[in-house]
This record gives sequence, structure tokens and C-alpha cells, in this order.
Amino acid sequence: MRSTPSRRATATGALIAAAALLAVGVQTGTATATPGTTAAAAATAGAKHGAMAKQLTPSQRAELIREADATKAATAKELGLGSQEKLVVRDVIQDNDGTTHTRYERTLAGLPVLGGDLVVEASKAGATESVTKASSVSSNTLKAVDTKADVAPAAAEKQALGLARADGSKKTEADRAPRKVVWMAQGKPQLAYETVVGGLQKDGTPNELHVITDAASGAKLYEWQAVENGVGNTEYSGQVTLGTAPSYTLTDTGRGNHKTYNLNHGSSGTGTLFTNSTDVWGNGSPSNAETAAADAHYGAAETWDYYKNVHGRTGIRGDGVGAYSRVHYGNNYVNAFWQDSCFCMTYGDGSGNANPLTALDVAAHEMTHGVTAATAGLVYSGESGGLNEATSDIMATAVEFYANNASDPGDYLIGEKIDINGDGTPLRYMDKPSKDGASKDAWYSGIGNVDVHYSSGPANHFFYLLSEGSGAKTINGVNYDSPTSDGLPVTGIGRDKAAQIWFKALTTKFTSTTNYAAARTGTLAAAGELYGTTSAEYKAVGDAWAGINVGTRDGGGNPDPGGKVFENATSVAIPDHGAAVTSSVNVTGITGNAPSTLKVGVDITHSWRGDLVIDLVAPNGTTYRLKNSSISDSAANVQTTYTVNASAVAANGTWKLKVQDVYTGDTGKINSFKLTF
Repeated sequence: MRSTPSRRATATGALIAAAALLAVGVQTGTATATPGTTAAAAATAGAKHGAMAKQLTPSQRAELIREADATKAATAKELGLGSQEKLVVRDVIQDNDGTTHTRYERTLAGLPVLGGDLVVEASKAGATESVTKASSVSSNTLKAVDTKADVAPAAAEKQALGLARADGSKKTEADRAPRKVVWMAQGKPQLAYETVVGGLQKDGTPNELHVITDAASGAKLYEWQAVENGVGNTEYSGQVTLGTAPSYTLTDTGRGNHKTYNLNHGSSGTGTLFTNSTDVWGNGSPSNAETAAADAHYGAAETWDYYKNVHGRTGIRGDGVGAYSRVHYGNNYVNAFWQDSCFCMTYGDGSGNANPLTALDVAAHEMTHGVTAATAGLVYSGESGGLNEATSDIMATAVEFYANNASDPGDYLIGEKIDINGDGTPLRYMDKPSKDGASKDAWYSGIGNVDVHYSSGPANHFFYLLSEGSGAKTINGVNYDSPTSDGLPVTGIGRDKAAQIWFKALTTKFTSTTNYAAARTGTLAAAGELYGTTSAEYKAVGDAWAGINVGTRDGGGNPDPGGKVFENATSVAIPDHGAAVTSSVNVTGITGNAPSTLKVGVDITHSWRGDLVIDLVAPNGTTYRLKNSSISDSAANVQTTYTVNASAVAANGTWKLKVQDVYTGDTGKINSFKLTF
């Protein structure tokens, strides 16, 4: 049995915002950005029109969902699901060539299967062309799940309440009583309880803690927060035009009736809809409650327009329904967050209630959490949680460039107006995430244990590299200098194409359990469909992922073409939950010490790579950890190149790749091991 490591996944982000406000006058009308058409054209330039998402009306989307629902039993049979398994249609996207991507949830004997979601891609003629599953577990394994619980629901609720209490919640009973589910997000399916506890976290953020409890043993299997925090700044948006109702309320009748409410420093409920005797809102001062409302309303409008005009998605869920915004949340609350349960964005007023976090990129970040929830459903913990956060940063950046607000040109800086460090530096950097002191530049095996706001760094870095390329450059007056983990340059393809690839992967390739390796696979597939697998765009995607240590480049990843390669291609079996095994290479003819960028090529076939601990052992016994075990890493195989700073040891001698399987149930082998000097 695999033991599950403890992992806290609560939302974080106590930040101090400090930014001046300019007057914001708003009038009835639209907030469509002038450059929107240009952005859409740039995103589709060179792309195959047929592979682009069709702009569906809400009624067209509803009809596709109805059709999928009518044929879901036949689809389940075609996929080889068991007699007790059923599919539930969640979303449908159709391309211009008629290809349809239908996203399903799954049930077993009427119980939700968490981690059982999948996407079926079908041709215009209705033939299934591919299936992307959140878990590769076969239906035969799922059939063996015993749906009778040994643990009482009360025990699961007690455990969840205790975990929520540690985060600050004072709830004495669950908001959602324990429900039986089949937990499959980590691979082997098992009967469990899902309990949801509300209340408030320590920083005042609403609590929606989901706790998964083993129904056989009572052990905690997993936990995550459903309240997805984002952080931003009060933009200098200048004078903008908003969509409002004729009766002068902040109701955008042209964008799904999106409404903006005043919580007046409360922390629950909807609040009061903003109304006025004129159609001019706010005066630029934080003391005027309408100013923050105008900023939030404008940000929501721009985000709606971006998704509709560039990606053909009408509203967050694609159903034409607008979310709503709540401003003036809490007292001195320095954050903003999205809640799928209320389908709304919420903004605090910052330190001293003087700097509302109602920026354009904040709105886009929060609304994108909603898009992610409606599509891939990336679980807000581990690597999938980092990708969830990165998706919001990526699309918020795209929206900021799309809006092309002269008072705040688009950039690859997150929270650049906040001055949280007191020296004018931003909250996050996409060109080199580690400059913020906490985010990670590249993937490594333990990144799933990092807070999602920092494990998002590699994906943000990937997006920057794919958009602009590596090295030093100046964009809209901001200086960037982006490195790569493999030491090789990356040539960018442009931000609009990069966003188009990411969005297509998010909506048609990613699932609830997608990790960094699967994100690479998904974006390559999206790039191949849009631009072809021999295109510069496809190559750039692979290069950008290699630039953050996810996969290798075509032709290898050696920055020095003249480097010497030492390889052992003799197969070595890896015993299941057994002793460590090694593959060795004897290095000769190298002068002095090994390089600071020693390339370690690893090719391992294994049915559950999360079982594996991988080390490089130098001739003098120095050990370099390449990969830790991770219960949440359910993907197969390890086929990648690691970079090691081995400059402290002599190059010549016998180097070993040491591999140990630390859990039971899966087997594999070392296919090859090579060092490049």
C-alpha cells in the first residue's frame, strides 16, 4: 500500500497593496478594446482554421451538450466502461472543422469518481479519435472497488473539521456532509468520503476545504481548497467606458448581466448592487466606494471580451451567463479570490482599506479560475494546483495586453503596481520567476509540495519563453532577461499564439490531475493540431518546456555539440518495492572536474513513476538527488534530462544512476543512462 504524505493546500496571499488612484469616469456603452481584432488575428496567424475553436452561441453549446448526453451510454460502452459506470457530460467544445471535444465526469454505482474525468475527441462524422483520461487506471480495476464503507461518516467529518480548524475555521459542523465517492485522482481507485468545511481562514479568506478520507481505514487521503486566491493591484485605468443598465446600475446587459455589488466590509452574502442617479461612477479616490466597483466592472468586461473575441468562449462557462463581482470585502483584507460555489469574484480593499485590489489583471486572473473550473478542473493542490494558478497568471497577462490600456501597457510582471517589497519591484516575474524570492524557475521532482502560487513559476516561465524567447530584451519599456535550465536558447512565437496553444490545451487536453509532464504533452498536441507537428510553433513548445526542465529537445539537450557522451543502454530491472538498483558508466579522458551543467539523460519505463527515487552517484560517492518519490505523480515512465552541478568532483571514474521503487504495486526497468560532458 502507498502511504499518503501530508500536504497542506490552503489558499494564501497576505499582501500589502500601495498604489494611487486616478479618476475613473464611466458612461453607458461597451468596454471592447480596440486592439481586440488585432489580437485575435495574431493568435490565428498561420494556424489551421479547422483546428481553431468555433465561437458557439449559448444555444449551440446547449444543443451539443444535449446530443452528448443522449449518446453517453453508447460512449461509455465504446470506451469499455463497466456496467455500473456512467458518464456525466460537463462541457463541449467544437472546432471549426467539426471536431468535438466532450468532457465527462464519471460515476460508479451512482458515486462520483473523483479523478475519473476524461475528454473524448470525435471527428465531424462522430468517430472517436482520441481519449484523454485524468487517470490511466483501467475499468477492470474500477470494477473491483467495494462500495461498502467500514468507517462511519461522522469520523470523516471530525477529521475534516480538525483540518479546517488548523486553517482558522471555527465551524463545528461540515457545510457539506461527508458523501461517499470513489477517489481515483492518485491512481488506484478506492472508496472514500469527501467532506467540505466552510468558515473563514486565518487571513479572512472564505474556507471551502475539501477533505478526502479513506472509507476503509479512516486515513486522510488528500485535501485541497476550493477558494482560489489571486493577487493584484489597483490599476491606473484612466477613463474607461462600461456596460451598465439603462436604470444606472452596475449591470452589464451586454455581457451576461454581470453585476457588481458592494459588500461594505462584510464577509458573507451578495451585498448591495451598485446604483446611481447618473452613469458616472467613482472619482478615483478609494474613499469613494464606486471607484473600486468601476475598476472591477471594467476588468470583468475586458476579460469577457478577450475570451469571446479571441477564443470564441461566451462567458466563463461558455453558456453566456455572467459571473458577478463583490468589492469592499472584509476589513483591511489584502487579497482577492474566486469561488466557483457562488460563481463570483471578490476583492478586498487592501491595507488600511486604502488600496482596493480591483485591477484589470486581478479580474482576469479570478475569472480564469472560473474558466479552469469549468474545463480542465485542475485540482488546486500539487502540480495541478500550480498549473491552475499559472493558467490564471498566463491568461491575465494575455488580457492585459489585449486591453492595451495606454495608462498601463501590457507586461510580464504580476502585481507590478503593488510595491509590496517597498522598492518598486513586482509580486511575480514571468521571465525569471525566482526573482521574487519564492517562485521556481524550472520543474523538479518535489515541486508538487510547494505552495501553488510558487509552483506556478515554471509554467509562467514556459509561457514567457514560448511568447518572447530567452535572453535579454525590452518590451513596452520593461527589461527582461530569461534564462533556460538546459542552457540553450528558445525562440519565441509571439504571445498571442502562445496563449492560443495554452487555451486549447486547457480546454481539450488537460484534466483534473494534469501535472507538468502531461501539460507538456497536451500543449504539444494542441500546437500540432493548430500549426502542424513540423512547424516552428510546435518546435518552440518543446524547446520552451525543455527550457524549464520538462522533457528534452528534438536532437537532444546538449548545449555543447562537441560534448562527450558516455552511455549505458543495458536494461536493468527495477524490483517492486525492493532494493535500489544501478546502471553505471565509466568516464575517461575528461580533464579536471565535471561541469556545473552536467547533463544526466534518464530513460526509465515504469507503470507509476511516483514510486521512484532516482539519484546520480559520482565516482567519489557524492550523491545528487534527481527525483523524489511522489504519491500524486501517477504518470508512467521517466524520460528526461536532468542538469546537475557536479563541478566539485572529478569527472573521470564510474558514475552510477541509482533507482529505487519505494512503493508496492508497479514495476519497471532502466532502459538507458547517459552523461554528457
